[in-house]
Amino acid sequence: MTETFSGNRGLQLEEPLIFEMGSDGRCGVDYPQPEAPLEDRLGGLRRAAAIGLPNLAEPQVVRHYTRLSQKNYGIDSGFYPLGSCTMKHNPRLSEKMARLPGLADLHPFQPQATVQGALEVIDTLAHWLKELTGMPAVAMSPAAGAHGEWCGMMAIRAAHEDKGQGHRRRVLVPESAHGTNPATAAMCGFSVDPVPANERGRVDLAALKAKLGPDVAAVMLTNPNTCGLFEDQILEIAEAVHAAGAYFYCDGANYNAIVGRVKPADLGIDAMHINLHKTFSTPHGGGGPGAGPTVLSAALAPYAPVPYVVHDGKGFRLVEQAEGDARPFGRVKGFHGQFGVFIRALAYVLSMGGDGLRQSATDAVLNANYLMARLKDVLTPSFDGPCMHECLFDDRFLKDSGISTLDFAKALIDEGFHPMTMYFPLVVHGALLMEPTESESKETLDQFVRVVRGLAEKAKSGNAAEDFKAAPRFTPRRRLDETLAARTPVLKWKRGGNS
Repeated sequence: MTETFSGNRGLQLEEPLIFEMGSDGRCGVDYPQPEAPLEDRLGGLRRAAAIGLPNLAEPQVVRHYTRLSQKNYGIDSGFYPLGSCTMKHNPRLSEKMARLPGLADLHPFQPQATVQGALEVIDTLAHWLKELTGMPAVAMSPAAGAHGEWCGMMAIRAAHEDKGQGHRRRVLVPESAHGTNPATAAMCGFSVDPVPANERGRVDLAALKAKLGPDVAAVMLTNPNTCGLFEDQILEIAEAVHAAGAYFYCDGANYNAIVGRVKPADLGIDAMHINLHKTFSTPHGGGGPGAGPTVLSAALAPYAPVPYVVHDGKGFRLVEQAEGDARPFGRVKGFHGQFGVFIRALAYVLSMGGDGLRQSATDAVLNANYLMARLKDVLTPSFDGPCMHECLFDDRFLKDSGISTLDFAKALIDEGFHPMTMYFPLVVHGALLMEPTESESKETLDQFVRVVRGLAEKAKSGNAAEDFKAAPRFTPRRRLDETLAARTPVLKWKRGGNS
């Protein structure tokens, strides 16, 4: 018997929508009957019908949200091998620091004299980011990675226009770049010119050089790149870009693989955003929280946006208008960045230290190469040689099996693992991208390897396609029509109208 009368599976309870649980007249609180108002002060906008919220008793509400939380899968539940996402462990020390009353209770409108400690937090974190990257300036206010990209590219645009080079409106972007890169360039008023990859999964240097010209504003490059590989010709790329009068923007989403081991400034980079919520361990996903400070070279530093923190004889203060030789391109946020993320990132940095950050990058690369070594004989690596913080496979090992990358990932859910990133990067057919992060133990990786190897061997057996296509079987919901859900989403519950 595979199904139960209740729909429950052991202690994994079937959970309806909260609207389906409501019952008229039920309530967890007794409210006094309001007195009739003396006059209608709503201008004819008084509600004519029930608002439509469910009526439930307190135990129903508690149980509902508790059961929903048990269906969640997160980094505190198990291994999260998503590639290019860096879902690493978030130390509880950082969370504790972010909840300190003196920091958590601040208001952005407080006078600067009352928030000297908060400004020092921002300034200290900025110092660490400049020290780690070798850059002389950092804009702390961007709210997340793509926002940081936009900040860096706007600084590049301002620098060109300031020097009478406003005609530079073309940006070179590798085909394997994160999707935000070409979108950011377009938002900043640039045209996007793609650069192909070579057979080694890296930027085709000859093709890039051929595209350089007097109208090129910048190149946007991710290093390590989206295929999990280090761009080992990066110094030649930087030299060629600068010789053409352009700037070198680096997508810092994968900075966690090299932090503490190499300074981006030494690679010839002019601007790079840093995902604090990846490299420096803050919970992220689902739209936030995040922070994307952007470090800038000496050539771009004058164009950094306001506000920024300075420390002088009067203490710490925010600079809201240009001072001295600064020529800020503008402002990117209402206030000074994501302060809660700053606290978490600084707590992480101070607890790790420079040697600890270097070790975390080393271990992240070691773990990814361990997965590569243990799986390359049953899966098909997309490129030869060692990888950086993530390892990339493609679907050639599934050839003629009738099983797709999606089917393989769904079967992994039944085994209790969150699937790896699928079908990305787009330059690799049927991609399976795995990023184990530095905090995962060898025992966890070995367990994951054992499951992946078992599924791969089952897929190659020649008679397992139906099993894979039926997966997942042990989840609260089975295989969904994801295309239909994306095209015609049901965003509002209607009584008796939703299936």
